[in-house]
Formats: sequence, structure tokens, C-alpha cells
Amino acid sequence: MIAVDSSVLIDLLGNGPRAAAAAESVRDALHQGPVVLCEIVLAEVCTALRQGSDALQHLEDAGLSFLAVQAKSALRAGEMQRRYRQRGGQRERTIPDFLVGAHALLQCNALITFDAGFFRDYFKGLKVIVPQA
Repeated sequence: MIAVDSSVLIDLLGNGPRAAAAAESVRDALHQGPVVLCEIVLAEVCTALRQGSDALQHLEDAGLSFLAVQAKSALRAGEMQRRYRQRGGQRERTIPDFLVGAHALLQCNALITFDAGFFRDYFKGLKVIVPQA
């Protein structure tokens, strides 16, 4: 099971500059098994798109599924954000970023994202897939 980050879906659904790369990565992932998004990603996609309320239906039509964040993932996200703040991290990274990473690490096998550096730094062992143009 592979999780997908909102940055990838926003480009894909909004026909952004990296839409072709996003589509290819999601298509490749779907050939390997289920591709899922959590509630944080769904909320971010809904916020970014004009027809946001239809986002889940569009994603399900494309073969993606919803998988909620479990308690163990929420706890890990809190731990990672605490470490981030202890390392001097500012408000540019908020809990949603950590929830997406913890969800992918503990409940999935990989994450498709354009933000590889952050996820590799804070979620050691998480397989990160970066869409390539």
C-alpha cells in the first residue's frame, strides 16, 4: 500500500506544472497495489481545488482509497514534531506534515511526494517516491 501526499494530488487534479509526473507516479503505484490518502491530505486537496467538495469522488474514480490515520500514527507525528521543534524548527512545518509522514511510515509501505527532503529527514525508513518529469 502506498500513500500519496497532497502536493502530488493538487498538481494532478488541478492540472498543475507537475501533473504529468504526478499522474505517472500514481499510475505506477496503482499497478503495485492500493494507493491511499489520509484525512489530512483529503482536507488539503479540498482546500486547494475549486471543486474541492468533489475531491474524494474524483480520487476514488481514479482508483485511490481513503485510509484514516490510526492512533499510533498520530502519536508518532507528535513525537516527530517535538523533535523538529527541539532542533530549532519554526512554524513552517505544522502537525499536518508530520501526520502525513507518520501515516505513510506506520500504515503504508511508501509515500509519493514532491517534498522528499523533509520526509526522509524525519521519517527514517520511509520509502519516498518522487514523481519525475
